Amino acid sequence: MPVIKRGRVQVYEKISRTVLKGDVPASRPFLTPHPHLPSSLVLENLGQTIISDLGSLESQQDFRTPEFEEFNGKSDSLFFNDGQRRIDFVLVYEDESRKETNKKGTNEKQRRKRQAYESNLICHGLQLEATRSVLDDKLVFVKVHAPWEVLCTYAEVMHIKLPLKPNDLKNQSSAFGTLNWFTKVLSVDESIIKPEQEFFTAPFEKNRMNDFYIVDRDAFFNPATRSRIVYFILSRVKYQVMNNVSKFGINRLVNSGIYKAAFPLHDCKFRRQSEDPSCPNERYLLYREWAHPRSIYKKQPLDLIRKYYGEKIGIYFAWLGYYTQMLLLAAVVGVACFLYGYLNQDNCTWSKEVCHPDIGGKIIMCPQCDKHCPFWKLNITCESSKKLCIFDSFGTLVFAVFMGIWVTLFLEFWKRRQAELEYEWDTVELQQEEQARPEYEARCTHVVINEITQEEERIPFTAWGKCLRITLCASAVFFWILLIIASVIGIIVYRLSVFIVFSTQLKNLNGTDPIQKYLTPQTATSITASIISFIIIMILNTIYERVAIMITNFELPRTQTDYENSLTMKMFLFQFVNYYSSCFYIAFFKGKFVGYPGDPVYWLGKYRNEECDPGGCLLELTTQLTIIMGGKAIWNNIQEVLLPWIMNLIGRFHRVSGSEKITPRWEQDYHLQPMGKLGLFYEYLEMIIQFGFVTLFVASFPLAPLLALVNNILEIRVDAWKLTTQFRRLVPEKAQDIGAWQPIMQGIAILAVVTNAMIIAFTSDMIPRLVYYWSFSVPPYGNHTSYTMDGYINNTLSIFKVADFKNKSQGNPYSEQGNHTTCRYRDFRYPPGHPQEYKHNIYYWHVIAAKLSFIIVMEHLIYSVKFFISYAIPDVSKRTKSKIQREKYLTQKLLRENHLKDMTKNMGVIAERMIEAVDNNLRPKLE
Repeated sequence: MPVIKRGRVQVYEKISRTVLKGDVPASRPFLTPHPHLPSSLVLENLGQTIISDLGSLESQQDFRTPEFEEFNGKSDSLFFNDGQRRIDFVLVYEDESRKETNKKGTNEKQRRKRQAYESNLICHGLQLEATRSVLDDKLVFVKVHAPWEVLCTYAEVMHIKLPLKPNDLKNQSSAFGTLNWFTKVLSVDESIIKPEQEFFTAPFEKNRMNDFYIVDRDAFFNPATRSRIVYFILSRVKYQVMNNVSKFGINRLVNSGIYKAAFPLHDCKFRRQSEDPSCPNERYLLYREWAHPRSIYKKQPLDLIRKYYGEKIGIYFAWLGYYTQMLLLAAVVGVACFLYGYLNQDNCTWSKEVCHPDIGGKIIMCPQCDKHCPFWKLNITCESSKKLCIFDSFGTLVFAVFMGIWVTLFLEFWKRRQAELEYEWDTVELQQEEQARPEYEARCTHVVINEITQEEERIPFTAWGKCLRITLCASAVFFWILLIIASVIGIIVYRLSVFIVFSTQLKNLNGTDPIQKYLTPQTATSITASIISFIIIMILNTIYERVAIMITNFELPRTQTDYENSLTMKMFLFQFVNYYSSCFYIAFFKGKFVGYPGDPVYWLGKYRNEECDPGGCLLELTTQLTIIMGGKAIWNNIQEVLLPWIMNLIGRFHRVSGSEKITPRWEQDYHLQPMGKLGLFYEYLEMIIQFGFVTLFVASFPLAPLLALVNNILEIRVDAWKLTTQFRRLVPEKAQDIGAWQPIMQGIAILAVVTNAMIIAFTSDMIPRLVYYWSFSVPPYGNHTSYTMDGYINNTLSIFKVADFKNKSQGNPYSEQGNHTTCRYRDFRYPPGHPQEYKHNIYYWHVIAAKLSFIIVMEHLIYSVKFFISYAIPDVSKRTKSKIQREKYLTQKLLRENHLKDMTKNMGVIAERMIEAVDNNLRPKLE
């Protein structure tokens, strides 16, 4: 909790009032923060300079405003007109006096708020310079520069780690030295993107400035760090206080329309290098070596990505690249299993029996709905049974076990890679650095006594208020989950209703008709329902995203990490139910509770429950996964690529009249698209949903890792192209890891073992086939002399007597098909005339016992391997641990030595002065 001590605030307000009166000491320039104010109080007192009282904003007359300067014609310049002060941030607003729709009262209030805000920025040491737009004179660009003193002050406040001395630890050579020629081809050319020099670092302290590696003041804080510090100030400076409610921060000003945009600058154009020789051209290098299609086979320049965009974006691309590399192994195994099924489909005995005219062609199946559905021959499902042989094979079982182990290897090795990045990017102790969100600080109105420090501190709400907020937020999330479940029920009702329609429309087609050969009522129902389900998923996603943000804002998390983790859990819980509910229905509920023809089970008392094909629902689950994964990938690419490109194209079309004019860097960046408030949140969400499809239902679709691999290879370059060419530069942010997405992936990995075991046991037909092969094809239950799959179809289809229909009018609604006395249906029940007719037979209980045994054995086997792997592979490698401990030791040693040197030097000066003073006192007495 942020602690605010009243006595020190009064001192600070006194200083602020002195500044406002113009009584500024000559020894301290106005734009420099007060040197005697402790840096630990800067954060607490941020925003107190101009507006410190209640009352009308318009009463403030002595605002300090930036000076207007004309554009100097240097389109690549990143500096003020003086060519010395670097532009760290740009604010854009529309001049109210030149607006076409001039609402005088509203415009005047907006102008006064903006003036107050800019005046406060100046009073906090930032330097501002305003320039009118070259293409549109209504737009004004306010360029923000942070002087050295401000950067040092807030670097200490934010606990930013900065270089102490060059790192002298040697990197060990790779164990795969013989493959260096291959890795060199895939790596970025070091002559183009030079490796970053490594340093020992420590949190910056102004009173230890001499300990830090300051060769050049202008280069000590890199552009990303400068922008981060300036944004920290912009987010916390107030512009109005009304009725004890503080209004502050650039985000709120942008949302209310007072400013149109706020962003740091790209350093150059992406297609060519800057004319300024001092420009590092990092954007150009990123486009050439990372975002360009010709670099699709190369490794990502992660250090440059991190340097230019910050650790948060760097860790995302590091994770996505590592995930894609691991998918390569899964894709190879998945393709091998698919090819195994494809090449062995001709040896699939039960599919041959379905297609055989003397077996499947003579088996009459019972109607699958009431009144309108006909009897049908089993061989009309011939094509679907052939396709099912590809996916429902022994290779699928092997692949499901492999994926259970693969996902554990991926997560464990990613933890090790993440630990290496934490060390290399100085985010090992990031949690200690993170400050409270400005929205949280503004609501800290309740004063309580800290039990540990016994000092006053402010919190946003009481314990009762916190419980109330949590309850309301949980209720809102639960309501939306129920809404998704309602939509799934609606899809089920659609399936049940439209199946009757398709059965009626296709009933007169001959079994050999090309249309009916590939489009059965079950297939038509499945495809249309999957498409409608996908559309509903995307609509609910769009609505819930806004609702989730509103709920999280109401919850008021303390830090940005807490905010993102809370939003992540809400969004993923919703998306999990939204995307996967239809797949869970097909895999574990469809065709499981249908009764039998004489006593069917009805949904909502009206609709007869769906049945699976004679081969099971596995092929339908594969169809559902293909449509959702493919549709999602296409939709996301449209959103991520086409929309920003079209928006920028439209913007360039509107500006074509002024295209002959030279525009400055800040105006070029302004016309790019904003990234959005949540930044990479949707990118993570997209990948985690894909990760769920790859792991949860992979037993039904072995090609899912291959599709994911191809998508991710394109996704990395599309995201890179989007960031470097279509979007404004993001504010660099720190991040230690991928946040709440890590435990979410671990939860998916655990659940995936259960789902894949249950898909093989209950959705596929593998267990019934194995039971038949080993138990019911030979005596005492079978008639064959050796183990065989011959007769499997006939053995697994039960017999029903048409005369036993409860409603005799439904017995044979289509007399043109013949007067059938019996029909077959998919179940394991005794035939009519048996003492226990239509009860489950001994085959059914053997199959149930085998399914349950299989699930238990498979789960325990995979979980045992998973836990062993997790135990055997440490989260942090021994090499990385040694580096962290070595750096910590050397850093502490260096700081201690420098401190001792300073103390020795100071003591020497004091001793000399004491000796001199003693000499001066004794000399007159001796004389």
